[in-house]
Amino acid sequence: MKIEPSDRVKALPPYIFIELARRKRELIVAGKDVIELGIGDPDRPTHRFIVDRLIQAVEKPGAHRYTLQQGCPQYREQAAAFFEQRYGVTLEPHVEIMTLIGSKEGIGHLALAVVNAGQGVLVPNPGYPPYRAVTLFAGAVPHDLPLLAERGWQPDLDAVPADVAANTRLMYLNYPNNPTGACASLEFLARALAFAKKHDIILVHDAAYNEMYFGDEAPPSILQLPGAKDNAVEFHSTSKTFNMTGWRIAFVAGNRDVLAALGKIKANYDSSAFAPIQEAAQAAYEGYDRPELHEARAMYAERAAVMTTGLREAGFEVTEPKATFYVWAGVPSGYDSMSAVNKMLDEAHVVGVPGTAFGTQGAGYVRFAVTVDLNRTREATERIRNLNW
Repeated sequence: MKIEPSDRVKALPPYIFIELARRKRELIVAGKDVIELGIGDPDRPTHRFIVDRLIQAVEKPGAHRYTLQQGCPQYREQAAAFFEQRYGVTLEPHVEIMTLIGSKEGIGHLALAVVNAGQGVLVPNPGYPPYRAVTLFAGAVPHDLPLLAERGWQPDLDAVPADVAANTRLMYLNYPNNPTGACASLEFLARALAFAKKHDIILVHDAAYNEMYFGDEAPPSILQLPGAKDNAVEFHSTSKTFNMTGWRIAFVAGNRDVLAALGKIKANYDSSAFAPIQEAAQAAYEGYDRPELHEARAMYAERAAVMTTGLREAGFEVTEPKATFYVWAGVPSGYDSMSAVNKMLDEAHVVGVPGTAFGTQGAGYVRFAVTVDLNRTREATERIRNLNW
């Protein structure tokens, strides 16, 4: 008997990251020194003050039992305190904040919670691939929000066709942005919120990189806007900010009805995150303004600057990012995304991600993650610069 995957699996676009991982393994087996700039995974360990809290929490009697799908109250209360201190926003932790097993999980389950089959979802292009995938899983119809360099990688909401807007249930935004590293002002978020309210759209702002900014201007939260909780939710993650990608812990905040629907889905899919991990994440947000985080921002800014300079010298067109740990680079003349990535992988043994992995509007670009130390970052740029472009 031949087992066929479901139609929803067949509808998914190819996941380029799997193919890149396969080719990387082949090069390593062949004895090549590969520099990995593809995966957005911090190279530094989780901060010690967080690990220490986890160790303490694991030793507590009763720590190893189920938690409610909403999450441990102390973690949600600390998330609310973080929002008050960082953004000046007051949230009710028991109905306006929900614990997630990583923001990717929450983004996936949210679509199932609030979108019906056949409804439209506005998806950034280029954008984080799961936005489109979870839309398809929900039986909904993805509609592109093109992000263009000339607009600072922000969508032109006035260009959304009236019939598309009328049938749209959900809209994803993500600033600071993966893959482009662009930031959005509170004024832009206000325009997006007004657009969403006009068309009765749930606005989902993925703020996973909000604490990974360079310089003194901290990115805003959409929940700072008056009336945002009427139809918006925002995702926050410990993964990149606190070097906790493998821990799988995050939270979503905002509209209580959206969170209640999400809670019903999660009650049938999971039993929330491990309680000691929630306590460790509580410690992370207690210490969100600690020196370790300032040092991490400075480290990524320096790496990004080195990467930007080296790529420009190699013939790439690059705008230095204002946040995240990604460098988004237009490929040299005569190449497309995939041919540039293949050349770097085959000849320089440097892994980047073709922009087309993030959507059709990513054609002609490559995303680099500056998640190796400064010496390796310099070596990677030197290898790329020495290629015959």
